[in-house]
Amino acid sequence: MIKPILGGLAAFTFAFSAPLAAQSAQEKLDSRYDRALAAGYKALMLCSAIGNAERNGAKRTPESVHEWELTGIQAPLNDIVQDLDYEIVRRPSGQIAHVAVDWAEDMPPRVAAYFSETGCSALPIGTAEDWSEPARPIEMEPRDNSVTAWSQFKASPVRDEVEAAFGDQYGKGTRTTAALVQTDSEIIDWQFAQGYTPQTPQRTWSVAKSIAATLVGAAVLSGEYSVEDPINMNYWRSGGSSEPRNAITIDHALRMASGRYSDTPGNRTDPLYWGGSTVNEAATGWPLVTKPGTVFRYANNDTLMAIKGIDGWVSYYPPREFFEKLGMDNTVAETDIRGDYILSSQVWSTADDLAKLGQLYLDNGVINKGTEDEERLLPENWREYVSAPSGPQPDGRPVGYGAGFWLMNKSDGIPPDTFAAFGNRGQYVVIVPSRNVVIVRRGEDPAGARFDIIAFTRDVLAALK
Repeated sequence: MIKPILGGLAAFTFAFSAPLAAQSAQEKLDSRYDRALAAGYKALMLCSAIGNAERNGAKRTPESVHEWELTGIQAPLNDIVQDLDYEIVRRPSGQIAHVAVDWAEDMPPRVAAYFSETGCSALPIGTAEDWSEPARPIEMEPRDNSVTAWSQFKASPVRDEVEAAFGDQYGKGTRTTAALVQTDSEIIDWQFAQGYTPQTPQRTWSVAKSIAATLVGAAVLSGEYSVEDPINMNYWRSGGSSEPRNAITIDHALRMASGRYSDTPGNRTDPLYWGGSTVNEAATGWPLVTKPGTVFRYANNDTLMAIKGIDGWVSYYPPREFFEKLGMDNTVAETDIRGDYILSSQVWSTADDLAKLGQLYLDNGVINKGTEDEERLLPENWREYVSAPSGPQPDGRPVGYGAGFWLMNKSDGIPPDTFAAFGNRGQYVVIVPSRNVVIVRRGEDPAGARFDIIAFTRDVLAALK
């Protein structure tokens, strides 16, 4: 009688102790992974902030990057990232080569490598310290970075509103780095936080999604693509007619309506952004959970797939060529280590350059409007396309969604044709066609703090009347 009882107790004890042990092991694994991601985050931010600023003729210090980009980030990385040791390695020319960040005694440091044309790329976790150096930098043509003197804007009609953007009026705890108002193709006011200049780029975060939608427009103008085209991934085509993802179109992806599963709201894609994995590895394999075109689900992977839908065009006409046409000379679209553009987030740009993007839409897809050099870069109806709420809409939000742009069509005091690019940490480009106005706000808002772009837009437009 005793042995069965003891055996039963032993089995009972083991049944409860095994999950506890497994949980403890999982917690340790998760903690280690978080450190690897935090190190990748730090390496990439230091590399991109410093390398892309120096490309523009600006200057960022590691101390500045710690103060702005590496403070107030999402948990649990915020509690890890500041104290990780790092090394900034430069080429003999002085140009940044890579940034290495230590994170584990038994593993190589996390590395972000700098490339002249495409900024920085995070190398995979575990890449050896003696990784091959990137190709030699391409010499950039000298550029005119002269700017209008800031002092001339002291009497602008929006001076009070621009100044207020740097306080708590539009959000307690927010941290504005730049605010700009442009009307009739001219900047009428701008202001920058201490340490920032018109040539200082910041990561656009999800404003890059609107840049991606713009590049899709350029591809459609070429006649080689339509938004109704299926994304046509080789990865999916191999499944033949039985592969339901072959029904996903570029339009579905731009409207966040692919129907694919994403594991977190917003689809954080940490393995791609900070882990050194690639677009092909991280973004292509997710399965369908709803019929394409029926449910709104904001997801980084949808934008990445929209760009995959025009992959041949982007390979032949890289984003930098489009930026050059727009005069966005201080903007860099970064890639994964295999060369695929991470156009859901990883673009570095300045307030002035983003205003030029907005102006392109005010001018209905034309540059040099009204001159002999006038050139169409987007289809004639592209502004209407990206700002039309023709797909499923987000629930419970004060804004709608078009194709790669948010719609500010629900707010009193704001014209219903207003649409905008929104990005993490307070990146905004607001486009108001009926008022011929572009509003840009850049920030490094900490997690949990939100800049009220609707109120800011309303106040700016009211002051311009």
